[in-house]
Amino acid sequence: MRVGIFSKTFEGIKPLKVLSDCKLSGFECTQYNMSCSGIGSLPQIIPESVTLELKDAIHSTGISIIAISATYNMTDPNINRRSVGRKSFEAIAKCAAFLGTPIVTVCSGSLNINDKWKSHPDNANPENWLDMCKEFEMLCKIAEKYNIFIGVEPELGNIVSSATHAAKLLKSFSGGPIRIVLDAANLIEDAPLYKHKKIIDEALESLEKKIILVHAKDRFSDGSIAPPGKGVIDWSYFLKSLDFGGFDGPLITHGITASQALETANFLKNELYSLK
Repeated sequence: MRVGIFSKTFEGIKPLKVLSDCKLSGFECTQYNMSCSGIGSLPQIIPESVTLELKDAIHSTGISIIAISATYNMTDPNINRRSVGRKSFEAIAKCAAFLGTPIVTVCSGSLNINDKWKSHPDNANPENWLDMCKEFEMLCKIAEKYNIFIGVEPELGNIVSSATHAAKLLKSFSGGPIRIVLDAANLIEDAPLYKHKKIIDEALESLEKKIILVHAKDRFSDGSIAPPGKGVIDWSYFLKSLDFGGFDGPLITHGITASQALETANFLKNELYSLK
């Protein structure tokens, strides 16, 4: 496993500066956000000059971009906003293909019109699951066109809210480009401590062959976000379980500040070293 970080952790709208900060903080790779190139998170068009500048920054720093975020609300009740998000997904997928970046990450969405990460009572309705799948069908065609994977992260507030829902989505698109971004902090968000290992075990058992990326964030006992190693997650157990299941992809931290980056990188690298 390689240790990486969300590019948005660091300030700046020039990729060379942002990727240099990633390297100085001890990371090997990043999940990139196009806002770090000064064009917003969901650009409709990515100029060739922006893509080339990003490519040069990768070459100069040695920091690889293993995923790019394209997280619009895939189940937004506003169809026009959804269409705009889909156009941005295609622009980002084209950029990712040029850079050799294998993953574009998305948000399965929520019927909450104000916040795509917050739940809504109608998220559980079967018709909204089908509506989400129609959106995924369109994204799959784009992903296949550019030969990239779609990374979907189970989020408590989204329609794909659990490992069980993620497995259901994979089954619906068997053989397609959808893969799973796993975040243990999401899985255990509202669960008591004694259930954490069981939840992780069940998630890995159902998803491990389709996990393409792991997010590394933690939670304090009150549920708020914590840097890895500062919260309730048993990182030794989680990483050993990933390793045992054969996962050797990127481990990307987020939810931390730039000032916490170096300590977080060292913690994760030490945890991975202990697996050897």
